[in-house]
Amino acid sequence: MTTTFPDVTISTDRLVLRPFEVEDVTALAEMMNDEHVTAWTSAPHPYTHADAHRWATRESHAERTEGRGIVLAVTEFLTHRLVGFVRLMNTDWRTLTTEVGYVTAPWARGEGYASESVLAVAQWLFRDRGFERLELRTAADNAASQQVAQKIGCISEGVLRNACIVRTQTGAGGWTGTRSDLIVWGLVPEDLDDGEGYDGYPGHGDQYAFGLRADASGYPVGADWS
Repeated sequence: MTTTFPDVTISTDRLVLRPFEVEDVTALAEMMNDEHVTAWTSAPHPYTHADAHRWATRESHAERTEGRGIVLAVTEFLTHRLVGFVRLMNTDWRTLTTEVGYVTAPWARGEGYASESVLAVAQWLFRDRGFERLELRTAADNAASQQVAQKIGCISEGVLRNACIVRTQTGAGGWTGTRSDLIVWGLVPEDLDDGEGYDGYPGHGDQYAFGLRADASGYPVGADWS
């Protein structure tokens, strides 16, 4: 049984999803220091150039080679600028199920990039890799990430109470953890076959588009980095 994803590049009309490269480090560090990324993920804060270099050159690639999932940097087709990334994680190779997380750079929000990139990964996952389920988990107050789930056709399946911690800014400018519920969303191949769920490109939300959980490494697991 195959227990790793292939080293793949996925293209849409506007985007190219590919493995991270060392040239992405500066843009990644800038993106990850955005206040909305800090709030909705457990990525290190401040997020240093060394953090970005380690993720872009080693840790993101290890997700695939060690069988946990795959990380794809999302770039604009025309400009090659780093839009964000999509991460598949907690992959179960027996049941052919996995979880998605995603993040979008501040400058790229509001263009529908999160929905476009996650949908492209879902189509590849179901149609090319034979997977049977994609799961997203979003914080209860993370409306932007919930919009992404809805737009690609996900079904809200339930709430995990007190299941995660988000960060809120204090009056002194620091950050503190606050407990939150998680909404679980599911997508299966039939949902895409219905031809519903995606509303197009600019003007359809994704202002922030973050999912919510993160693993021990501090990187999003579920729908964390949009």
